[in-house]
Amino acid sequence: MIDKTRGKEGIFSVPLGAPYVIPSSSLTITVEAFLPAFTMEGTTITTSSNEPENPAAKVKIFENGSPVFQGWLFSKFPNTHAVTHPKYGFSLIGVVPVGSK
Repeated sequence: MIDKTRGKEGIFSVPLGAPYVIPSSSLTITVEAFLPAFTMEGTTITTSSNEPENPAAKVKIFENGSPVFQGWLFSKFPNTHAVTHPKYGFSLIGVVPVGSK
C-alpha cells in the first residue's frame, strides 16, 4: 500500500479469506481468491498452472465499512484494474506460500 499524501509505503501479508485491517488507516482488505497463473476466456476465470506465471488476487477493500474497490490485482500488470483512491494505492507484489514464515 502506498499513502499518496505522506509518500509512505507499507507491505502487508494479507491472509486469504480473512479481513485484514491495514494499520494506521480506516481501510480493511479481504483477499477472496488467489490464482498463480490468472487466465480468462470469455467469462471464465481460472489458473492455467500452479506456477506463478501471472499472479492475481481478487480483493475487496473497505473504508470505514463502505466498499471502495472490488476486483483483481495483478503483480505483473499493476495498472490493470488499479485501485482509484484519492489517498491510497495498492499493488500485489508477491505471494507467501502456505506454511512459509
